[in-house]
Amino acid sequence: MISNSFNYQINDHKSSLKSFALNFTKNMDDADDLVQDTMLKAIRYSKMYVEGTNLKGWLYTIMRNTFINDYRRMVKQRSIIDTSEEISSAQLFCSASDNQVNNKFISDDVNKALAKLSVEYYTPFVKYFEGYKYHEIADMLQIPIGTVKTRIHVARQSLKSNLKVYNQEYKKSNKYN
Repeated sequence: MISNSFNYQINDHKSSLKSFALNFTKNMDDADDLVQDTMLKAIRYSKMYVEGTNLKGWLYTIMRNTFINDYRRMVKQRSIIDTSEEISSAQLFCSASDNQVNNKFISDDVNKALAKLSVEYYTPFVKYFEGYKYHEIADMLQIPIGTVKTRIHVARQSLKSNLKVYNQEYKKSNKYN
């Protein structure tokens, strides 16, 4: 297809592309940008268009895919970079010191909950937490692997019960996230 002829054909669909873009963006400036991006991509990839097929449908597909890709890129950028407000060094210092205090209390509570476990549950749980596999713990303690799994399970349940207050606080803090 001759390039000028193809460009004129694309340009004939500009008004319908603009109304289609407005359905996506709900903003006139963004719709204009989307139409421009669509037309540029159509010109760039004109060799991929099969003459005699539905040009308008091809352009709509390019527009839809461009919009979806731009939207995904925007969502990804927002999740990586928080541009909502600047964080001052004073806020960081207060936050860090507050976290250290909270972590100290949490650490103390976890250690107290672990201390409440009997040795038969404490040892397999701590070994598993340190990264040992079930069969390695079973060999160390010379007990069946099923017993190791049961003791670790019982230790977890006990810790969950003793540290329930942190689970409730976590659920409250993440309620709207």
